[in-house]
Amino acid sequence: MKNSRRNFLRQSTKKGLILLSVNSLMTNASAGGPRSATTEPEKEPARVKPDHVVRSLPENMVWGYFGADVPPVYTAKDGDIIEIQTVNPSGVSRTNPDEFYTKNNLPIDQHAQEVIAILKNVKPEPSGIRGHMLTGPVYIDGAQPGDTLEIRILDLSFPASFGVNSVWPGGGGIPDAVTTRETFVYRYDTRRMTASCVAGVDIPLKPFMGVMALSPPADMGHQSSIPPNFFGGNLDIKHLTKGSTLYLPVSVPGGLFTAGDGHGAQGNGEVSGVAIETALTLTAKFIVHKGKTLKQCRAETPTHFIAIGLDKDLNKAMKNALSEAVTFISDELGFTFNEALSIASTGVDFEVSQVVDQTLGVHAMIPKSIFTKKKFNYWT
Repeated sequence: MKNSRRNFLRQSTKKGLILLSVNSLMTNASAGGPRSATTEPEKEPARVKPDHVVRSLPENMVWGYFGADVPPVYTAKDGDIIEIQTVNPSGVSRTNPDEFYTKNNLPIDQHAQEVIAILKNVKPEPSGIRGHMLTGPVYIDGAQPGDTLEIRILDLSFPASFGVNSVWPGGGGIPDAVTTRETFVYRYDTRRMTASCVAGVDIPLKPFMGVMALSPPADMGHQSSIPPNFFGGNLDIKHLTKGSTLYLPVSVPGGLFTAGDGHGAQGNGEVSGVAIETALTLTAKFIVHKGKTLKQCRAETPTHFIAIGLDKDLNKAMKNALSEAVTFISDELGFTFNEALSIASTGVDFEVSQVVDQTLGVHAMIPKSIFTKKKFNYWT
């Protein structure tokens, strides 16, 4: 990209939002009561300094789809750390966006103004494809078809102090049972790291990006961001929090990474149709693995490998997750097929990621601890 673009983003960053870091939100009160008068105050963990910042401005957004012809908003190098700001327009009307904030006693602050500007200026996909409001894409120099892009999630932070969940007729896991639409605003307790919309119920905040994707191959055209696919997208795997890693197959030059659909918290299944939909700022390191080809995206945490199965039929999604898990244990860890299947049956948990995104998801949690003769190096 041109230097003027980079300078603009850097200058914009200086005027950017005050982000509520997941780490900085934790306080001593949540760790065990008041300090003594002689105790030195703890320093807040330093935020990761990115090489680039992509702000949530209208010119950096794409509404609802991925595609090889979507022009990148930024170009970065292999190994760069990028901060990508995303927004949450859930509940906000395009025709009267201010109403949502005033009705729910929420401030129309800088972040809200950015959401309003995005809804007024970003156009939906012309053919009618619908999906999430996304930031990107980002072009990663050196990424070529046949490579794998590793995305290390270094930090996730909240630019707003609330999130939104909804129920509606025809949506979610029991669509025929819902008779009325209702939107719930979850307000964040930054001291206790919880969210609440109903008195007496506190949901632990565990933020993650619902959508992280590369572009599909050019011959697939534009793809909605709603159903996940082999190139990533709306995976809705709640374990992809700070400190986790996502591996995506590269299908087009530069990969074209896009993110959005931030979640403050989600239960496995995402059964109402959405999680706590929230604005999130993702800080991630992007690493290209040349010649490492994946047929399906994978993930990893400090404690687990995650194999992913997708299909419109949940039974088939489960079979695909099992096949991916067995293949990984066999090919990557050096066991026979039968040994790998036995290990999967006795030591691996299979969880339903979500049942509401047209293409359904099951993920296999493969614990590293069961492989006692192997040592796994990890970046955290």
